[in-house]
Amino acid sequence: MGQIRVMVADDHKMFREGVKALLEKEKQITVVSEASNGEEVMQRLQEKPVDVILLDISMEGMNGIETAKKISSQFPDVNILALSMHSEINYITSMLEAGATGYILKNTGKDEMIAAIKTVAAGDSYFSNEVSSKLIQNLNKKSQQNGTKGQKSDIPLTKREIEILQLIALEYSNPEIAEKLFISIRTVDTHRRNLLEKLGVKNTAGLVKYAIKNGLV
Repeated sequence: MGQIRVMVADDHKMFREGVKALLEKEKQITVVSEASNGEEVMQRLQEKPVDVILLDISMEGMNGIETAKKISSQFPDVNILALSMHSEINYITSMLEAGATGYILKNTGKDEMIAAIKTVAAGDSYFSNEVSSKLIQNLNKKSQQNGTKGQKSDIPLTKREIEILQLIALEYSNPEIAEKLFISIRTVDTHRRNLLEKLGVKNTAGLVKYAIKNGLV
């Protein structure tokens, strides 16, 4: 992976400066721009290419959720990493449905923030531990209510494919999925490749977006 170009979008200048200071010594990451609201985000994206945007939710004017939807529509190659003080499930799912592939909290330490940026830039998903716990709780709740009937897509998936897709969205690795479902790692890998082809997506981030948008997580 080459240099990762990052934008920091938050309505508090002191917070943006703090994030930039944390990242400036990381050789692989460069903060190339910053924005204080959604309108500025869209303007900056037209001016300078970005690989990852650290996006706050609670911004004046166009908030982070609305901004994420516009970024996903107009700049689909930009990876969105939500950086928020909100840990409630409705905020998390709204950001993921809007196109974010990662969600970390503002109390995150430097090392985790760097790991999240690198992970999202590589096309994978990243969630803080607390965020992952909320998603798992929400998934268990949905499973108890209606099993796998929450699927909204017209693309038919088998029960096993749905199970694997849900676990992928919750950041389980292939060995972890194999252990949880009592199947071989090779079988998990085959299902993952089939899911990529069947859903017409390129990477794990695409699978996560599909799972969120179709009510599987």
